[in-house]
Amino acid sequence: MNTEQLTDEQEKTIVEHLRESRTRIDTELSKTIVGQKDVVQQLLISLLAGGHCLITGAPGLAKTLLVRSVAQIFDLKFQRIQFTPDLMPSDITGTEILEQSSDGTRSMQFVHGPIFANVVLADEINRTPPKTQAALLEAMGEHQVTVAGRRYVLEEPFFVLATQNPIEMEGTYPLPEAQLDRFMFNVLIDYLPHDEELDVVMQTTSTRPEPIEKLFSGLDVLQFQEVVRRVPIARETADYAVRLVEATRPGRNQATTFVNEWVSWGAGLRAAQTLVLGAKARALLEGRSHAAIDDIRALAAPTLRHRVLLNYKAEAEGVTVEDCIESLLLNVSAD
Repeated sequence: MNTEQLTDEQEKTIVEHLRESRTRIDTELSKTIVGQKDVVQQLLISLLAGGHCLITGAPGLAKTLLVRSVAQIFDLKFQRIQFTPDLMPSDITGTEILEQSSDGTRSMQFVHGPIFANVVLADEINRTPPKTQAALLEAMGEHQVTVAGRRYVLEEPFFVLATQNPIEMEGTYPLPEAQLDRFMFNVLIDYLPHDEELDVVMQTTSTRPEPIEKLFSGLDVLQFQEVVRRVPIARETADYAVRLVEATRPGRNQATTFVNEWVSWGAGLRAAQTLVLGAKARALLEGRSHAAIDDIRALAAPTLRHRVLLNYKAEAEGVTVEDCIESLLLNVSAD
């Protein structure tokens, strides 16, 4: 089915399919993941909206397991790349090699790298130097790679789901701002509450987890993405998203006092687009027919935390990006 020519009846069927499957998604994920409901929701929103996702958390918090489980539910081709200090760009994109045919002629043949998948897990992406991190830029932005002057288009749907350890940890390289901005969300995974951590311990030390059932296909994902874009949003709601982003830019008329004092660089246009598209996907996931102000507010933190750069004064005073986002939500009126 051509997702660009969905009829109203087809769109309705797709929406109902997603709504009916929402509980089943949670059920399947619960086989391997305990708790982390906000994290799971934000990850699903990024997939439905066609965006890439950065997942930040300390080692051992099931970041990799979560990504692999989601890929299994959507029955997508999955590749994992372990980022290390000695990883080269060609280890990601692929490379040309000289091959000899049976008749003795030689020619250059392109060997596809692990980037040629539907879901690419860039595991511990900030453990490799910026040159190798940059190998993902073209793929994330254009859904293609260029090797030896030739362009290779990636199969749709295509997502980069990257995990990273906190940048304060030894042996890490902060991601450049240009690459951070290509991630729709920066999702934070924190330690579980005591009861949920106990459930994980009991569950993982008794029986093997049940296999995850495939609920969707790659075509389903592409159709979901098309339907998400059709979810209506009031101009006033979109205006709130734009004003929220504008308020992160120091020196502008819209900037709050907090931002002018503590922020060095604010979010760009892509942040407002992310808020609107994410709000549409969130509304669809929750069974609503239109995006609302509450959707924008709920997604402000994962959208802005990697796009707002604090100044040295903020770092010295212990002011965090989360403080900045909280201030924005309090001071930017939704009216």
